[in-house]
Amino acid sequence: MLPTFTWIFSKWKTRVLVLEFAVLLFCILQNQEVKALPPVIRIGAIFTQDQKDSSMDFAFKYAVYRLNKDRTVLPNTTLVYDIQYVPRDDSFRTSKRVCRQLQNGVQALFGPSDALLGPHVQSICEALDVPHMESRLDLELNSKEFSVNLYPSQKLLNAAFKDVIRFLNWTKVAIVYEEDNGLFKLQELVKTPPTLKTEMYIRHANPSTYRNVLREIRQKEIFNLIIDTSTTHISQFFRAMLQLQMNDYRYHYLFTSFDIETFDLEDFKYNSVNMTAFRIVNLEDRKVVDLLEQMERFQTLGHNILNRSGIIQAEPALMYDSVHVLAAGLALLDKSSVIKTSNLSCDLEVPWRDGLSLYNYINTININGLTGRIEFKEGKRDNFKLDLLKLKREELRKVGHWTPAEGINITDRSAFYETSTNNVTLIVMTREEKPYVMVKNDANLTGNAMFEGFCIDLLKSIAAQVGFHFVLRLVPDHTYGVYDHETKEWNGIVKELMDKKADLAVASMTINYARESVIDFTKPFMNLGIGILFKVPTSQPTRLFSFMNPLAVEIWLYVLAAYLLVSFTLFVMARFSPYEWSNPHPCLAESPIVENQFSVSNSFWFITGTFLRQGSGLNPKATSTRIVGAIWWFFTLIIIASYTANLAAFLTVERMITPIENAEDLAGQTEISYGTLESGSTMTFFRDSMIDTYKKMWRYMENKKPSVFVSTYKEGIDRVLEGNYAFLMESTMLDYIVQRNCNLTQIGGLLDSKGYGIATPMGSPWRDKISLAILELQEKGEIQMMYDKWWKHNRGQDQESCNRNDKTNKESKANALDVDNIGGVFVVLLCGLAIAIMVAIFEFCYNSKKTMRSDCTSPNPQAQSLCVEMTDELCFALKCRGSRQKPALRRKCPNCNTRATHMNLGLDLAPPPRPNSATGRSQRESICDIPPPPAPLYRSVMQHYLNTGPDDFDLDTT
Repeated sequence: MLPTFTWIFSKWKTRVLVLEFAVLLFCILQNQEVKALPPVIRIGAIFTQDQKDSSMDFAFKYAVYRLNKDRTVLPNTTLVYDIQYVPRDDSFRTSKRVCRQLQNGVQALFGPSDALLGPHVQSICEALDVPHMESRLDLELNSKEFSVNLYPSQKLLNAAFKDVIRFLNWTKVAIVYEEDNGLFKLQELVKTPPTLKTEMYIRHANPSTYRNVLREIRQKEIFNLIIDTSTTHISQFFRAMLQLQMNDYRYHYLFTSFDIETFDLEDFKYNSVNMTAFRIVNLEDRKVVDLLEQMERFQTLGHNILNRSGIIQAEPALMYDSVHVLAAGLALLDKSSVIKTSNLSCDLEVPWRDGLSLYNYINTININGLTGRIEFKEGKRDNFKLDLLKLKREELRKVGHWTPAEGINITDRSAFYETSTNNVTLIVMTREEKPYVMVKNDANLTGNAMFEGFCIDLLKSIAAQVGFHFVLRLVPDHTYGVYDHETKEWNGIVKELMDKKADLAVASMTINYARESVIDFTKPFMNLGIGILFKVPTSQPTRLFSFMNPLAVEIWLYVLAAYLLVSFTLFVMARFSPYEWSNPHPCLAESPIVENQFSVSNSFWFITGTFLRQGSGLNPKATSTRIVGAIWWFFTLIIIASYTANLAAFLTVERMITPIENAEDLAGQTEISYGTLESGSTMTFFRDSMIDTYKKMWRYMENKKPSVFVSTYKEGIDRVLEGNYAFLMESTMLDYIVQRNCNLTQIGGLLDSKGYGIATPMGSPWRDKISLAILELQEKGEIQMMYDKWWKHNRGQDQESCNRNDKTNKESKANALDVDNIGGVFVVLLCGLAIAIMVAIFEFCYNSKKTMRSDCTSPNPQAQSLCVEMTDELCFALKCRGSRQKPALRRKCPNCNTRATHMNLGLDLAPPPRPNSATGRSQRESICDIPPPPAPLYRSVMQHYLNTGPDDFDLDTT
């Protein structure tokens, strides 16, 4: 015993143990029974030899020292510790040391932190009912008897890591672990990733292979890493990062260690590298800060509890709290029961009688320590809080916290994408699309100089206003991004942003719900909707007889049939009615001759004249025929009025053949195909729409073979120009195309309303800055000027523009009539004149033949030839200045008496031949039978005829 006391007294810091040991010896000599807690309680600790004089070793000693000094928790009891240092991985010697401590009356054991030695110590404590206070990572999920572990379980830690990954929306993650059990620690994270789309790349590394592993990760373009390495080798890992230049804002490192604050991060400050880790020490509690300051002041030469000024590692903090947990359990036991210490033997395996009571009281405590709130459930840490730290510019800051009950709670979202606006270069993803982004046809240009367009001008203005540089890159798969329900993955620009391969996306990218759920959008810089692009309807070919278009062919046929029917009806009824027969010679009242003016030709002439709104000189007399005429007049009134009204529309307004007018027309037919841009927001709109018309259109587009979807706008435009295809596209792009191709037009209105925005990764700090810049540019009118520059003016690669000013409101504006519209009327007129001339010639020839002149006074009268007769008649007709009177010619009437001769006065004195109902002969034949008038009467008539003239001569009156 003397050497032992000499060793104790040689350590000045353990002088307090002398007094405690004296009190214990005094109680034993007096053979006095101790009530409740004994005045001295021995506790043991097992540390590995490499932990001797470490921060964990001194944290344990300082905790015992502080409890014995303050006397607030255990006012009547002094703790005496027994520390044994054992070789690492030597379980046999460790077991021996533990048994020796128990024989010396140790009532609780602390440590070791080694993963192999800990279970051996735990089995001994469990056999002897001794509380085992641990502060190490235990990978076993099952609870252990008499084990009290302050270190959070790996299952809960994996849940915390999952929540962080889910919040950061990591889809491609590399896990780098160093220890052999590192993969076993993170197996829960690997087996069940945060999301189904998360891809894990796992690599084992040590200080000699850090560079090779990181180089592989960089080549695979993985920018999100989970680092599970030893804190003693972290400096070498940092060196490998710097050598491979993996320390910019694109990379994000999530460390599994709680000691990120103890790392030297000087080389990673001010370059926007993302470093994130959890912290278990509650530095927000003022009591904790004061305690750490006291620890710092308590340090002596070579005895460092804190890693550096104001910072304590997780393991020493957990060891310090475990000592206070045991003291709190003893304090609860002191209030309710009596505890008796005893010397235990590993050989006898007789358990400690009060061990179970002490263990149960420890499980019920609820105190605050260096690591926050301390509670237990079956010996495992429960209801704790982890602070989430993020390297933000020059220092580590708390940006959130995690609890098992609430999960992740981010208080500073912008910290995860913190970038410095000074000389920062952002990667901007885009897609080639006129006139938003176009590649110049110049092989000498490289970099950003290769691109031009509306989005490029907009990006330059925003970059100058916000303060950053940018590098443009085209998206590899040439798509904007759509979610595939089968593969559960995004593609296009959205995927690039989700994988953090780009900082911004500037293109004609539509803001919708699906994209907004995985990435962020700025304020829209352009509003638009979905329109229908279609080939310009062909104008109806102008026909010569287009004046007949106002009435359908069927109506013209019905009018013709009505014309014939009414004409024959009038003829029959006129002959049937007695009131249509009249005496042609009113002076001869007893004349047996009556006539009817409605012959077949006159009936048709009357109907024709009234149909054309002209007089015919014939008037019906009978009531029945007048009814027929009135009804026909009413019919012609409606037909002519309708024709005239519709003729103005057909001849003054250009008629277009438009097979479709809107989306409903498209959905209701199958002759014209229609489709959208593949993997675009327009396709997503129809796929997710709940409107019946759009759902029907989506079913058609989805099932149509060959596919109606196109990969580029150019392909869709070409299909529209080929005919029988309608392209559903966004209105802004549609306006640009229509402005430059007169063969294309927009059909109907917009199907929806949405906007274009600049896309950023989730939680990016650039979103708000760019949104403010967009609002300012809109208020100044600069965005409108950019729009006019690329849409209305001839800029960029497309120098041809279609001038549509003269075609505006074409269907509502009357045009002047030309020959193509009403030329048929002139044709009808010319044809009618030609027919009339041919009929006149026929009549002339026929009459000349009938009235050939003969010389009746000659001894041998002979008929004049037809040619001579026609020549004489033609010569007289062609005398333009000749008399209106035709000279009297001597005629020979073959049907009259050779003695009956008369002068042809230019007017036939006899009435026209009319049929006689009584005799069946013509009136001329009857007159020929009348003897010639006496000579005085004949001379009187001739004299009157010559005085009045042929126009005013009335034979009946004379």
